[in-house]
Amino acid sequence: MKILVVGGGGREHALVWKIAQSPRVERVYATPGNAGTAAIAENLDLRSTDVEDLGKACKEKSIDLVVVGPEAPLASGMVDYFDSLGIPVFGPTKAAAQIESSKAFARNLMEKYGIPCVKGAVFSSYSDAREYLRGQCLPVVIKADGLAAGKGVIIASSLAEADKALSDIMQAKVLGSAGGKVVIDEYLRGREVSLIAFTDGKTVSPMVPACDYKKVGDYDQGPNTGGMGGYSPPSFFSAGMTAQVANDILLPTVRAMAQEGTPYKGVLYAGLMIIDEKPVVLEFNARFGDPETQVILPLLKTDLVDILMAVVRGNLERAKVEWNSQACVGVVMASGGYPGSYKTGFPVRGLDKVAEDVQVFHAGTKLGNEGTIYTDGGRVLTVVAVGKDVAEAREKVYRNISSIHFQGHYYRKDIALREIDGINSEPSALSGRRTAKTRTQNDRAEHDKS
Repeated sequence: MKILVVGGGGREHALVWKIAQSPRVERVYATPGNAGTAAIAENLDLRSTDVEDLGKACKEKSIDLVVVGPEAPLASGMVDYFDSLGIPVFGPTKAAAQIESSKAFARNLMEKYGIPCVKGAVFSSYSDAREYLRGQCLPVVIKADGLAAGKGVIIASSLAEADKALSDIMQAKVLGSAGGKVVIDEYLRGREVSLIAFTDGKTVSPMVPACDYKKVGDYDQGPNTGGMGGYSPPSFFSAGMTAQVANDILLPTVRAMAQEGTPYKGVLYAGLMIIDEKPVVLEFNARFGDPETQVILPLLKTDLVDILMAVVRGNLERAKVEWNSQACVGVVMASGGYPGSYKTGFPVRGLDKVAEDVQVFHAGTKLGNEGTIYTDGGRVLTVVAVGKDVAEAREKVYRNISSIHFQGHYYRKDIALREIDGINSEPSALSGRRTAKTRTQNDRAEHDKS
């Protein structure tokens, strides 16, 4: 088989890496790819939004399967286009991808079909949204309706912050068309987890659960990012809870989508909050997560290509999807200044010093003419290790990440530490700033010794 992976981030490198391991695969292509995918696949110099050129490339290279990574091509209808060309493609259609591309669509769907979700309301009027805010308990969560690269969610602790968020999104249009509507949600305290599942529109097959870290700074300080790291699986999320979410949330959602005339195939990602041992949906995504994919796929025992083809053919119920019992941790190395302004074009050093049992998934990288790898984005690398437990995997990652350098590089020092220490609540629910500061200092001391 010849397979094309659309996208150029860490998620896509992980997909290419796993797909390339299949004995069914003759060749893997990535578009646009990065310096990491170039080492194990052929990068095509095409943007992931150039659907017509991608279609021509698929015909020329006799591509047997297209796997769409990012949300934007899904939302724009890439799957529909490849379907029209008769090219097998993994991912939801444009109509089905609304479950991510429109938070208003997702909320209305969940409320209509009784799928457990956080309480909130949708607004297309700025004045109505402001008036609604005045009757809510603080903090509140304000979300832009459309896609915003992981940066369209604001937790407002004061009315002034909430008003500014609304004004920025709906009036100043800082997020462009994504801010045509907003969703205002109740703020929940609990344990957050991501559960992603394969689905062919009838059957759901959950992956191992994962926890990611969205804030740029240690102990969730600073602004939201696309994700600064993660680990899998969290000890607080049992196999029984995975089955519960599959039966009470994922499968009902897939059935609801079919009932609405928008059958859903691909991966369905549920961002969950666990409140008193009961899971509720914070949001849905229509694709593999990033950085979750980087800490989930290393635990997959089954041939990924077999699963992808079972989804495309609609016979997922026949696939035997197996996971190993180990743990995985991933830490993102970012450019200085991310998620704000940052510079690129710096050489990446030390990749040859990383241990063989540690995987480095590239995201914002490119190859120079002389073979040197340069930074080319905000999130540059995800350093990933598997261990018998989270503690062992984490120790491997931090021992090896110190070997990698590029100008201004930054990474969080606390990824997966709460799992090891048994602190599974969100940092906002901890006892106070002093505790977080002390733990950050201790963690850095621990890391410096390694």
